[in-house]
Amino acid sequence: MISDEARMSIPSQQTSSGTIETIVVPRSSDIGGFEVRRALPSAQRRTVGPFVFLDEFGPTVFDAGTGLDVRPHPHIGLSTLSYLYEGEIVHRDGKGHVQTISPGEVNWMTAGRGIVHSERTDPARRKQAHGLSGLQTWLALPREHEETDPGFSHYARDPAATLEGEGVKARVVAGSLFGKTSSVRTFSPLFLVDLALDAGARIALSAEYVERAAYITSGEIEIEGQAHGPGRLLVFAAGKPVVLRACTQARFALLGGEPLDGPRFVWWNFVSSRKERIEQAREDWMRNRFGQTLPGEESEYIPAPERKVL
Repeated sequence: MISDEARMSIPSQQTSSGTIETIVVPRSSDIGGFEVRRALPSAQRRTVGPFVFLDEFGPTVFDAGTGLDVRPHPHIGLSTLSYLYEGEIVHRDGKGHVQTISPGEVNWMTAGRGIVHSERTDPARRKQAHGLSGLQTWLALPREHEETDPGFSHYARDPAATLEGEGVKARVVAGSLFGKTSSVRTFSPLFLVDLALDAGARIALSAEYVERAAYITSGEIEIEGQAHGPGRLLVFAAGKPVVLRACTQARFALLGGEPLDGPRFVWWNFVSSRKERIEQAREDWMRNRFGQTLPGEESEYIPAPERKVL
């Protein structure tokens, strides 16, 4: 997916005395019949650990003959993580990778000094109506890795990173939590967990990471007697364990990690600790200096928006 953020300087975070520090209500937009809810970045909260971008897309049903078409576009300074609840997406990038992702799998793309990619529905799947929903996140790379070689990895479902019992089903999508570690290779300490709870079930989130949050996709959960419904990002205060109880059958993502190693700037699809690096990336894209061709793609690309002062 792509960002519609024109400019964003990411400041240090604030803390409060309550268990829940901030509640973010995502901005919703309709992209040709495809609903996207953006929880990060927001005016209330820019980052959670290394996560600088969080989109929930769908659920939607595409009519026969239609599908997702995110045309080729560039990234720098980040890793993208795509995770589906329903449907399929075909990833293509300028390093020659072509990979279909299905529910429970992970597509992890590291942009580093620069990569171009697209996300589309496979032609065969377009022949009939089909559903699509999931999450996409961007993770800012540590400064020492911002200019690393671009790359891509696909990870199948990992039984060793799952746990189940007492009305709880959890999959550690990336990083480590609950004594489980995902096989996804990350650049900093973090976690992203897909959790499903039966009504009345509960789970405790320790304070082992400094920055933590929960994004609710369905159902209702209760924290300290207060209920929270879908489409909410609950950011927790540092140093305080949290118990989450499902009022109804619920599904949500837990995410977070250690704080970023300094401020980040986000403009369009570019993330960097340096303003001038983003300016350079925009010029490189507009002047066709990324030098990458996507396998099987036509020549169309998404142009950069009008430049604004960072």
